[in-house]
Amino acid sequence: MDALDLARWQFGITTVYHFLFVPLTIGLSAIVAILQTAWHRTGKVEYLRATRFLGKLFLINFAMGVVTGIVQEFQFGMNWSSYSTFVGDVFGAPLAMEALLAFFLESTFIGLWIFGWDRLPRRIHLACIWIVAIGTNFSAYFIIAANAWMRHPVGFTVDETTGRARLTDIWAVLTNDQAWSTYLHVVSGAFIAAGLFVVAVSAVKLMRARWPRRSTDAVPHPSEHGLFRKTLRLGLAVTAIAGALVVFSGDHQAKLMAQYEPMKLAGAEALWEDEQGAGFSLFAVGDIREGRNHINVQVPNVLSFLATGDFQGDVQGINDVQQRFEQQFGPGDYRPDIAVLYWSFRLMMGLGLAGVGIGVLGLWLTRRRRLPEHRWMYRVAILGLPAALAANVFGWILTEMGRQPWTVVGELLTAASVSPGVSLTEVAISLSTFTLLYAALAVVELKLLLRYVAAGAAAVMPYPPDDSDVPAAREREDDRVPAFVY
Repeated sequence: MDALDLARWQFGITTVYHFLFVPLTIGLSAIVAILQTAWHRTGKVEYLRATRFLGKLFLINFAMGVVTGIVQEFQFGMNWSSYSTFVGDVFGAPLAMEALLAFFLESTFIGLWIFGWDRLPRRIHLACIWIVAIGTNFSAYFIIAANAWMRHPVGFTVDETTGRARLTDIWAVLTNDQAWSTYLHVVSGAFIAAGLFVVAVSAVKLMRARWPRRSTDAVPHPSEHGLFRKTLRLGLAVTAIAGALVVFSGDHQAKLMAQYEPMKLAGAEALWEDEQGAGFSLFAVGDIREGRNHINVQVPNVLSFLATGDFQGDVQGINDVQQRFEQQFGPGDYRPDIAVLYWSFRLMMGLGLAGVGIGVLGLWLTRRRRLPEHRWMYRVAILGLPAALAANVFGWILTEMGRQPWTVVGELLTAASVSPGVSLTEVAISLSTFTLLYAALAVVELKLLLRYVAAGAAAVMPYPPDDSDVPAAREREDDRVPAFVY
């Protein structure tokens, strides 16, 4: 093991950890904005209470996402200076746009939203949370555009004197086919995770109200039943709609892989030779050294259709792509870790579709103001959240590992990207420090979320003692948002 191996582990750990918060931030910002809009239009205080409750959970997740994201970017200068030197002129443009146009936008208006409850007019305050949601999604696009450039580099030339990539067309970078397609797929997956987060929280509250764990458990306020049924339905609807977008964008992603990243597609399917009418593999066992499968259970012709739109289309195999890359780039092993790609692809699809299935089934079971009668249904709904988060993580593992051994496909190998002056010991110390720190932050995050979920909506907006509810804010003379408890 050398510094390169540990640097890759460190970046992988911090990226996966950071991406646990990103989907929730992207989706929850819009869900909270939808709930506040519903309160603004109807004046029903239960929507205000749901906004305050889920808004608190959103803010906890947002804070953790910012902290872990900043640490992730520090690694470009710490462990990957050779990479930063090569891509800086290109990679820096979308990242600068993300910071100036998106991150500053969302961080400024999230502050106005937090502290403006009793100070801003209702419409201005509502606009703040929508600007946060829009800024969050803009931020995701700029970051994904930078990542897409690494997989399909466009709009640049390599300076013969410095050996660095030089940006020539920022519009080509931002409109890269890989950028908008990946963005749609990632954001759809994020809304699935956020929708199932709302579903899981609502299911916990509804289940605990119906089947208390202990006789000493506090009895929830009667209004919370209706509140969490509404948030449950909203989460299920978001999950189902996002699921349809994931299927559409996933199909387009497969075709882009066949065009721009044939090795990743072949590795994800353990397809070793070029094949017409290639089947979609359900389960395979093979020998990577020999470059063949011993067992391969597959659905005939489906892979060709996913990759080309034609059931008899030609799909490139690992061994043949390897030979072409050797002719193009010189001797070397251009295969990624086939086992990681193969199983990441299946776990991403399987867990993701399971989460979408929970959303569709849940909408059916909760139609006409119904709620599931059996406890196991609520438990399945709760398990949808870790399934969705895991699907998002495995999707990024597939994306990043499928690009190996390149950091910039066809231009810069990962082995040539690591900082030359960083020793194995230095990387080991930083890796250990970050891992322990992130473990501590995970405990803090989990305890905060569990505490506020257990406390319920009454913790941020207490119910009146006489069982009456607070008048709608539109009836107040000053037209400001009521503050209550935050």
